[in-house]
Amino acid sequence: MGATSLILVRHGESTANLAASAAESAGAEVVDAPLRDPDVPLSSVGMDQAAAVGGWLRSLPPTSFPGFVWSSPYLRAAETARLATAGQPVQLAAYTDERLRDRELGITDALTTVGVEARLPTEAARKRRLGKFYYRPPGGESWADVALRARSFLVDLDRVADGGRVLVVTHDAVIMLIRYVCEALTESQLLEVARTSPLLNASVSILTRPDGAGRWAVEEYNSVAHLRELGAPVTVHTGDADVFPR
Repeated sequence: MGATSLILVRHGESTANLAASAAESAGAEVVDAPLRDPDVPLSSVGMDQAAAVGGWLRSLPPTSFPGFVWSSPYLRAAETARLATAGQPVQLAAYTDERLRDRELGITDALTTVGVEARLPTEAARKRRLGKFYYRPPGGESWADVALRARSFLVDLDRVADGGRVLVVTHDAVIMLIRYVCEALTESQLLEVARTSPLLNASVSILTRPDGAGRWAVEEYNSVAHLRELGAPVTVHTGDADVFPR
């Protein structure tokens, strides 16, 4: 028997989210984000969003409350997990795992879509040919690579959280690829989910399997009702926006 419930939370709005959205809107080639990706913190809005996740957790009945929290080690996710679990009536067993980190972008890091086309036209063409799921930028990862580490993570999670409910705080691409693994989605099904329902900051998605084995079912996906109820802003900053390469 393994875990019975996964509560998947995307980190709150980060300072790099703001910089990337501004660069894309301005048609700039480079995102003005000087920090290392692992060191990017939450914005003030992101902190409010993380606190709202904590309020939502406190509203859960004991039968639905998680016993464990796993987080990406990247600061924006770790901060979200810390703020969301602070002051809870039950102390969660806490873990960080590098397999939950955001997708590595390699030589395309800090470049916008316009920037990749202008500065790396051969890579842009290769991405169009291979497609979003299998394209791996030099020095980076494809979505298939992230799916591989998601599979490994889920095996270890089941060993620790046998029969338990788990809160996982991570990044948008990682959450989508956990769904891909847990539900045995196809490449086209995954890309359709990503295209039609891009994950919002501090959104909650819940996967369940009461018997602790077999395929997972989606109970809730990309919900931000808790943000609206608790007065936190809803923000749209898609980390992997170019689902269908142009």
